[in-house]
Amino acid sequence: MTKFLFFKKKGIKHLGFLVLLLVFCTSMNAQISVSGTVSDQNGPLPGVTVVVDGTSNGAATDFDGKYTLSNVASNATLVISYVGFVTQRVPVNGQTTINVSLAEDLQALDEVVVVGYGSQSRASVTGAISSIKTEEIAAIPVANPVEALQGRAAGVLVVNTGSPGTEPSVTIRGLGTFGNNAPLYVIDGVIVGNLSGISQNDIESINVLKDASTTAVYGSQGSNGVIIVTTKKGKKGVTQFTANIFTGFQVQNQRYDVLNTPQYLQFAQEAFGVVPTTPASQSGVNTNWQDELYQSGLVQNYDFAVSGGSEKSTFRFSAGYAEKEGIIIETGFERFTFRGNSDFDLGRIKIGQTMSTNFNTTKPEVGGGGRSLLEHAIKMAPYYNVYNPNNLGGFQGPNSAGDGQDAENPVRIMRHGDRLNNGFSLIGNIYATLEIIEGLEFKTQVGLDYFSSNNFTFTPSFNDDSLGATHSQGFANINRNRSSGQTIIYTNSLTYKNTVADAHNFELLLLSEKYENKFSSINGTSRNFITNDVMELSNQDSNLGSNSNEYNRLGYLARLNYNYEDKYIASGSIRRDASSRFGANNRWGSFYSFSLGWNIAKEDFMSDSAFSTLKLRGSHGTSGNDRIGNYLYSATLTDNFQYPIGGVAVVGTTSAGLPNPNLKWEQTVQTNIGLDLGLFNEKVTAALEYYVNTSDDLLLSVPTPTSLGINAGNQTKNVGSVETKGFELSLGYNDREGDFKWSANLNLGTSTNTAKSLGGTITQLNGGGFEGENITRVVEGEALFHFYGLVMDGIYQTQAEVDAVFTANPGQTTVRPGDIRYLDLNGDGTITNADKTIIGNANPDLSFGLNLDATYKNWDFNVFFTGLAGRDLMNTNIYDLEGMPRLFNAGVGVLNRWTGPGTSNSVPRAGGAPQNTAISTRYLEDASFTRLKNLTIGYTLPNNMFGSEMFSKFRIYVSGQNVFTITKYSGLDPEIASGALFEYGIDRGAYPQPKTYLVGLQLTF
Repeated sequence: MTKFLFFKKKGIKHLGFLVLLLVFCTSMNAQISVSGTVSDQNGPLPGVTVVVDGTSNGAATDFDGKYTLSNVASNATLVISYVGFVTQRVPVNGQTTINVSLAEDLQALDEVVVVGYGSQSRASVTGAISSIKTEEIAAIPVANPVEALQGRAAGVLVVNTGSPGTEPSVTIRGLGTFGNNAPLYVIDGVIVGNLSGISQNDIESINVLKDASTTAVYGSQGSNGVIIVTTKKGKKGVTQFTANIFTGFQVQNQRYDVLNTPQYLQFAQEAFGVVPTTPASQSGVNTNWQDELYQSGLVQNYDFAVSGGSEKSTFRFSAGYAEKEGIIIETGFERFTFRGNSDFDLGRIKIGQTMSTNFNTTKPEVGGGGRSLLEHAIKMAPYYNVYNPNNLGGFQGPNSAGDGQDAENPVRIMRHGDRLNNGFSLIGNIYATLEIIEGLEFKTQVGLDYFSSNNFTFTPSFNDDSLGATHSQGFANINRNRSSGQTIIYTNSLTYKNTVADAHNFELLLLSEKYENKFSSINGTSRNFITNDVMELSNQDSNLGSNSNEYNRLGYLARLNYNYEDKYIASGSIRRDASSRFGANNRWGSFYSFSLGWNIAKEDFMSDSAFSTLKLRGSHGTSGNDRIGNYLYSATLTDNFQYPIGGVAVVGTTSAGLPNPNLKWEQTVQTNIGLDLGLFNEKVTAALEYYVNTSDDLLLSVPTPTSLGINAGNQTKNVGSVETKGFELSLGYNDREGDFKWSANLNLGTSTNTAKSLGGTITQLNGGGFEGENITRVVEGEALFHFYGLVMDGIYQTQAEVDAVFTANPGQTTVRPGDIRYLDLNGDGTITNADKTIIGNANPDLSFGLNLDATYKNWDFNVFFTGLAGRDLMNTNIYDLEGMPRLFNAGVGVLNRWTGPGTSNSVPRAGGAPQNTAISTRYLEDASFTRLKNLTIGYTLPNNMFGSEMFSKFRIYVSGQNVFTITKYSGLDPEIASGALFEYGIDRGAYPQPKTYLVGLQLTF
């Protein structure tokens, strides 16, 4: 009993000790609320992240720099971080108020730049790289992120090519080849065809690689420059939800001034002696066909994302919807995007993936009868109604016998039937890295770029005039095209990084890469003479075809980077590639680069100077191009060749073209010299570049003699050489102090190109056909794809003036007073093609962009200008407006046409000599322009606006794009291009860029 009492008392004593210990521990880990203010030397800092270390419990400071955290352990540690400042770790130690002052991190000003197969600090970069950050990319709402590059990077030219959903034309440092000048696109390490399937709100940064030291690592594909896109990933800490929403409309109010109905009827009779006899001509209707063609289009975009992570993993998932109704009726673009990025840290092993899907629908612009919609809208007689329910199809068009013309109803072209292009893409990669030993890392990655498209066109039967229409179709026409392709890229690399004596920094990369591409398509057409209600293919007047091909590459790369304290920098690489597009004789190509840099600002004698950066750098190297068709090195067959046997055409098989087993890599030698400046801790920045690129062994399709009997009529060869050179300048100023903060960034770029050689087999290349003539050409010693034509010298006023020119043929009567006078450049007494000369160049002398940003307390402002100088366009619309070869509606300028001596010296007589419509300076215009590309005003509401800190960011804004344009160009838009090189700079009624007005909302919570 005594022993029991002893243990009972001792147990109570121990129990009391345990209770006291538990109370003490509980008090040490009590959950408290912590608040405070985060500031720097200039005052409170908004948007600073404050997180309880090791947890997802965190908050962001409001515009007064204040934060509040609940449920914080009294012995916890707060981690306070903000871009550009040194991260601080502060023990709580039971405190409920913790104020923190952050110090600026000068090293953070040296940004990390993504380069081929890796990244580098900006201080150690020796190549020509332009970087565009997420704020700049998101500043202008676009359907394709490539459009956001316009004016943002020196030497990068982005030009509109058509309706929503079409790919813009992109050139880096001008035209360097006779063939495909498009850059290489890389998304998160995956080589892709374009950027149309990615939302701009998913992009963290875009880096444009422009010289050999940066592009040669891509070997066979880097000759036209490389655009590397890095998407946003999750960050450790609090889970964040973001939403970016905007909506608005776009318009195009500019019109060509054409004749109204009374003017047209008078013009028809006086100029051509035509009196229209159809009932419509006497109806009194006055239709402005341009107004019927153009519309106001809805624009809307919704992007949502969630991101976060812990010490071991991060994630970001997003979804988006975008819609753009075109400014031309029945055109538009719609897209759904979904993306998921994640990373996992397993110690020495790290794995991750990026994956995005894209569903899109495009309603394209189409033409009719070889004419653009705008040409039809200009030429259509204004007395027609758009619709006529009594006609098959419900539209009205001309009757040539009674109306004297054959323009086509452009509204019927767009609205009668269906045209839909549906697309799907899947882009992503899976990768893993293993740290073998300290500094040595192995990385393996599999990338995928898959796409499929389903294009459908249905045109029901129609008859535009019951009296006997010029335009009719007695059947429904159906066309279906389905295609798909996939690219799989296998990449394995070893990277070794080491620092010797705390000064010598080495990085060695060894890499192998295999590229496999497959493509297939099937196309079917048929007609239905019975009904317009069946939109399916049949065997009636049908045609079926399919195509499939494969393309493979194999490459090996070695690259060494070295720098001594970021003061003396060197880099070198060599890559060897094999392409299936070349035969066994020349399948492999070797490409190299080397670069040197000296950051003078790091020298001891510069320690007290204002320079934070003063870097001189240079690079030289080669890159390749194999962008030609598949199997051209080998003989192929076509089964659609017709032989005349016994007077009857019999379908047979023959050689498709003349093979060339000696095809080899097109190669570009690039030299770049650059100077980087940074003053007052990068408050003032500048970069100057000079480059010379020479492309040799250009891959070109050369015509073969007719006597050879080759079905294709051409053969691809390595012929010719092109030199491209120019300057680039970037200037920046950043004021980061006080309530009013602002920055200004200007970039300028020049580019000139010269065809050094055409290989000796041909003397010139011609293209850009118009009214039986060529508009553009390439000859040795001159700029690529320049305009070639006659020089207009006014209008012949008298017969004496005509005779003074045509001295070699004084009796001719074709050219008479009222016709266009051209310069007789060769002095042979007549006007022929021999008098043609170089009359212009669509390649601009200068491209520029000016970006102005400012913030004042909760307000933010952006003004962005872009433009081109020294650029010519061939405006073929002038031919439609004032050509007058026969009766069509025309511009009001024809009312002041030549009708007698002294009446006009610019607009010729109607129905004049055939040479009046010849390609000449008459249609050439200076298309230099300056455009206010973006104007945005935003306001961010205080965090406690709604009574609680629900949102860490609540911003509303209004924005306008293409607000105004300063130009002398008489066309609807000076900013046009075409995907075809020989069409470069020819305006055939191109789809103009609209003015866009938006209101938007950005949320983070």
